[in-house]
This record gives sequence, C-alpha cells and structure tokens, in this order.
Amino acid sequence: MFEKILIANRGEIALRVIRTCKEMGIKTVAVYSTADRDSLHVRFADEAVCIGPPQSSESYLDIVRIIAACEITNADAVHPGYGFLSENASFSRICAENGIKFIGAGPEMIDAMGDKASAKATMIKAGVPCIPGSAGLLKDLDHAIETAKKVVYPVMIKATAGGGGKGMRVVWSDEEMEDAWNSARQESKAAFGNDGMYMEKFIEDPRHIEIQIAGDKFGNACHLSERDCSIQRRHQKLVEETPSPFMTDKLRAKMGRAAIKAAKAVKYEGVGTIEFLVDKNRDFYFMEMNTRIQVEHTITEEVINYDLIKEQIKLAYGEKITGKEYFPTMHAIQCRINAEDPLNDFRPSPGKITDYHEPGGHGIRIDTHVYAGYVIPPYYDSMISKLITVAQTREEAITKMVRALDEYFIEGVKTTIPFHQQLMQDPDFRAGNFTTKFMETFEIKKY
Repeated sequence: MFEKILIANRGEIALRVIRTCKEMGIKTVAVYSTADRDSLHVRFADEAVCIGPPQSSESYLDIVRIIAACEITNADAVHPGYGFLSENASFSRICAENGIKFIGAGPEMIDAMGDKASAKATMIKAGVPCIPGSAGLLKDLDHAIETAKKVVYPVMIKATAGGGGKGMRVVWSDEEMEDAWNSARQESKAAFGNDGMYMEKFIEDPRHIEIQIAGDKFGNACHLSERDCSIQRRHQKLVEETPSPFMTDKLRAKMGRAAIKAAKAVKYEGVGTIEFLVDKNRDFYFMEMNTRIQVEHTITEEVINYDLIKEQIKLAYGEKITGKEYFPTMHAIQCRINAEDPLNDFRPSPGKITDYHEPGGHGIRIDTHVYAGYVIPPYYDSMISKLITVAQTREEAITKMVRALDEYFIEGVKTTIPFHQQLMQDPDFRAGNFTTKFMETFEIKKY
C-alpha cells in the first residue's frame, strides 16, 4: 500500500481523506495557502506544506508547487479530492512522469471524458442512451442554427470543457441564438480556456440523477445505486439524497446496467459517477461522467456502510473492486451548508465564525473543517460543511434533518441553514415532487 499520500486540496474534503488514510496506516501531507494556515486539515495531517498565497492560481492550482511538495515530503501518491486539479489531465500526466500515483483517472481517461462532446460520442458507441444533439462540436453560429432546427427547439448550447453551469445557454428560437452563442463562448473561454461548444436537446423539467460506479484495472465494474441531485441553483447542487424518491426498482436496475456499460466502455479505473437527466416519462439520458470523488459521496457511504475514499485508494494501488451492485434499504440526505446569505441572492458571507455548535445523535454525520474562531476566507468555494442524516425511510431522514438543522448554530457569518430549514418543511419537497427547476419558484421567506 502507499506509504504517504499528499492531499492536493483544502477544507472538508482534505480532512475527509486524511481521516481514511490514518485508518489505513498511511502517512499524510497537507498543502495549504497562507489563507488556510488555520484550517483543520493542516492541523491533523502528519506534515503540512505551504504552497503559496490565497489565490488558487498561485497555490491549489499550481502544479509545479504541488509536485515540489510531493518531492520534499517523499509522498508516493496524490489525492486530488474534488474541484481544483481533480480532473486535470496535465496534472495526472505530470504526476505519472514524476513517479507519483495520481489517485484518480489517468490523463487519457480525463481527456476522453472531460471533453463533453467526445464523451457523448463514446457513450453513443457503447449503447448508452444520450440526449439528441450535435454530432461533435459546432463549427460556427450558422452551424448552430442549422443544428438547432434539426434537433428542434428548445436546445441547450454547452461548453465542451464546461462544468458548474458555466458556458451553458438555453435557446428557444433562431432569434436568440446569436446572443446565446457569443455569451456562452466568451464565458467558456474565460473559465476553461476553451470556447468549443456543442448542442443538446433541452430536456424540460428533468431530474438530475447520478449513478455511483467503481472500476478496477482488471476490467471489473459495479454500481452502488443512485443519488438524486435535482435540488440545485444555477446548476450548483444544494441537497442530495439516496435513493431518489422518483426512482422505481425497474428504472434503478436499468440505469445501473447503463452505468456499468459506460464504465466498461472506457475501461474505467477508480471511483466515479455517471450523471443522467431523467424526464417525466422516466426516460434517461447520459449527461456526463465525473472521474473523481463527488461532494455527495457521503450519502452513498451511509446507506451502504462503506468508505468510498478507502475504495478509491485501494483501486489506485491496483487492487480489485470489493463493491457490488447495491440496491438501497435505507435513506440518506445531505444538505450543503454554505457561508452565503439566502435572503440576499445567496451572496457569499466570508468572515470569522464567532460561535459554533454541531448537532449530534443517532444517524447524524457532519463533514466540515470549521470551528469557533475559524475565519472563512473569501477566495474559495463557500461550502463550509455537509450535514448528513440517515434513517430507515425518507420521511424519517427528513424529520431527523429538521431536528439537526435546529441544533446547528454557526454565528458570525450568514449561512444557508435557514434555507434548508424551510426546504425540509416544503410540502412538494417532502412529497418528492421536484425537478431541477424547483428553485426557480421556491420562495425563501424572511426569518
């Protein structure tokens, strides 16, 4: 097994990986920017290396500095977490060139699945259902308009290197195409350094359901059931749960088989997800593949009682998968607690946490790196905690979440706790009656 793993990330996911490494007897190295010197992942790692100033481009995204940190600490592997360099083919390649194991997909896999247009072509060839759309990248505006007429409006133009909702535009007519085309390309170029665009049929009011998968170097693959990620705002997930209240046993089995087919088609090694859109008729379409651990991996862990980070490390070392097809018998929900003001368009709220108290009790899990006195820096993603509940039924998991949110005190900054409290009491949410459009009409009341 690896002797020492450097975690090329920050915050709760870095601490999450450190905990599993310690249980596996593996030494850990934390890297941090000057803004994160007081973060818990720095405190609990065996070693810590400062890699630069607060700006991500000069610290967590600086490949040279991270490789140097590996070399001076003799780390033999790197865990990239999620975000930052977790799906960066160049980083994966440079790690390999320097004799450091990248705990994630290889560069060829990241290139193949990170480019949305080529990923879709691969899935079509493998027989996985895909959303109708362009055959590859769009050449220019005229090609986009011509393709839209064939696909039939409404359509969505999407950045081939995209993620997080950037470089995406819904277009309802020829007249709207030029503005959408120009703005999407500009946004994609700024965010990803790539303005390549492709087109898909716009699926109205879908569910966003992903299948957790694992694969090994021996060609084995399995799925660990689904997660419903439909509660989202501007393509950013807010709440996730498993199993999905929209899922049937027949659909779960069918989507699971499709996910395994997708994983085997690309000879996937590691832990990842196949993401689908599911329409009102329960027809599902491949959206993308994430070649990394997900923020919401926690809820799958809770219902299958298995450490996915441990599985990820073991697969990277070359061991066989130990998972098997799983059909859930319990229910888990995750609320992302962000340092944002839900009454002010979710504006980020960095600053010092003056008081902090976590909920406890049976079936409660909290993944976080913050504490009373911690200063939330303004430079990074605003998520500061993940609150997870698990119970025998969905109704019990929601009831437990309501109780846990009432106990969760974070003072000194605004957080999304009040939003989650209202969501958990919403009749449509409690009935499982929601799609990815839910937040467009959900009214957050003053508290």
